[in-house]
Amino acid sequence: MIVGVLGLGLIGGSLARAYAKSGHTVYAAEQDESILSFAQLSGAVHGELTEQTIPHCDLILLAIYAEASGDWLERNAAFVSRDCLVMDCCGIKQAICARCFPLAEKYGFCFMGGHPMAGSHNSGFKYSRSNLFQGAPMVLVPHRFDDPELLQRAEDALAPCKFGSFSITTAQAHDKMIAFTSQMPHIVSNAFIKSPTAKQHKGFSAGSYKDLTRVAWLNPTMWAELFLSNKQNILNELDVYISSLQSYRDAIAQEDTDALVSLLDEGRKCKEDVDG
Repeated sequence: MIVGVLGLGLIGGSLARAYAKSGHTVYAAEQDESILSFAQLSGAVHGELTEQTIPHCDLILLAIYAEASGDWLERNAAFVSRDCLVMDCCGIKQAICARCFPLAEKYGFCFMGGHPMAGSHNSGFKYSRSNLFQGAPMVLVPHRFDDPELLQRAEDALAPCKFGSFSITTAQAHDKMIAFTSQMPHIVSNAFIKSPTAKQHKGFSAGSYKDLTRVAWLNPTMWAELFLSNKQNILNELDVYISSLQSYRDAIAQEDTDALVSLLDEGRKCKEDVDG
């Protein structure tokens, strides 16, 4: 299989490494020429993804920001083979799918939305690894839901990544859910660490502090774009969270033990219900 990868950050670099390790040919496009050269020296990439190599690709994975991924596909759609499967790996789906489904229909290739549910607080090719996706969930957003062969094609194409499971959904449902499971934790973590008390935490913190603050170390530009691209879903989740925090604050301020115990027990039961 010949695979094209757009972007060699953590996700794109890990994709390139996974496919190269499995014996596939990988072409990549990367703005930073030094990173592209290093990726080639490391064996993760075999050549550059250009107008000359795009037509030979069986699979193209878009692993840069959603808007930039759409821009790249608009510029290069005419070079994509009709037998090629193009998949994005962006954190939001409505915006990218709205642009890329029509392009695929116009030029005759297949496009599918994708979101690998794996990552790290570190970014960049130097942190990429071939096993980043091993056992991780992969979300797929197809244009049609009545074509099992298409879904099997996507799973087969992604086999070198060794995902643990696949979920099929719509772009709208994906963005609503991801606002809660991914985007909100980054906001909460990033806001929490701003407490002045954080500067004196050493020697007083353990697992709960580390778990809560891990994703405060993020890529500001990327996450800002993701939040704004998913604005309404984020605002809905923020409203629910702020309302809940206010309830806890009120109970503590009023020294209302019964109310506080009730709130804490409710949260405990919610965790038990959703995660078993």
